Amino acid sequence: MRFSPSLFFTTNCEEALAFYERCGLGQGTVLLRWGENNMPVRTEAMRGKVLHARFEGPGILFHASDNDDAEPMKGSALMLEFDDLITMRALFGNMAEGGRITVPLARRYWGTSFGMLVDAFGVQWMFSCSSE
Repeated sequence: MRFSPSLFFTTNCEEALAFYERCGLGQGTVLLRWGENNMPVRTEAMRGKVLHARFEGPGILFHASDNDDAEPMKGSALMLEFDDLITMRALFGNMAEGGRITVPLARRYWGTSFGMLVDAFGVQWMFSCSSE
């Protein structure tokens, strides 16, 4: 068994995946579009948008798609755990661009460096690193 979340965007999934690639999170490995190669189309407005995507990186696997009825992500966040503080700081800074830092990166009383942000696409991320 594996846990692989699926992120739903309204119409900007491809833009979000390109952003995650530029940040250094990983890369898209599968991209299927609504209406291409006999794929169904829910509405004409969705034609050409992302029906299904797979995104992978070191220790990362998630799926994503455009859904015109998608709701903003609430009540959960995707946690990234690091062994290297420098790598975590760099990715945190990259992913905060255009988004909002909700908990600044800092060493916390429980002994790890931790921070949270909502990226430019409304996805909530948590960053944690136990090394100094």
